[in-house]
Amino acid sequence: MTSILSSVVVDSRDPAALARFWSAALGYAVLEADEEGVTIGPADGSWPVIDFVPVPEPKTVKNRLHLDLRADDGDQASEVARLEALGARRADVGQGPEVSWVVLADPEGNEFCVLRLSAAEARAEIAAVTGAGTSPGGGAGAGAQPSTPST
Repeated sequence: MTSILSSVVVDSRDPAALARFWSAALGYAVLEADEEGVTIGPADGSWPVIDFVPVPEPKTVKNRLHLDLRADDGDQASEVARLEALGARRADVGQGPEVSWVVLADPEGNEFCVLRLSAAEARAEIAAVTGAGTSPGGGAGAGAQPSTPST
């Protein structure tokens, strides 16, 4: 038996504003909003969702967990430009100049990466490595144990 990732919870000073950024970035819909926070997720009700919960303190140190994004349409450069237009900014977490990913921070400073391969390219690479189909999320189909696709 295994677990299913249901939600990622993000502490935020302004849950509504951060939910707007991430909804636009991921193409997610606002599923719930009240004084306890804002939940966004795929409009079809699938998981995981992202919960933005209010906290009084600002973010002060590098995240111990971050999200890696892939361009759904287009390439890494155009996706980075789109995210910057939404309010993301470049971030330096010590990654150095030789990495294939771009580190950004959302409007509250939470770091995330945009990987080199698009979603379609990553799915094709996983399929080539495993000989299996892939799930819509870009991971391997049930039971497969793929290696991590190139960033």
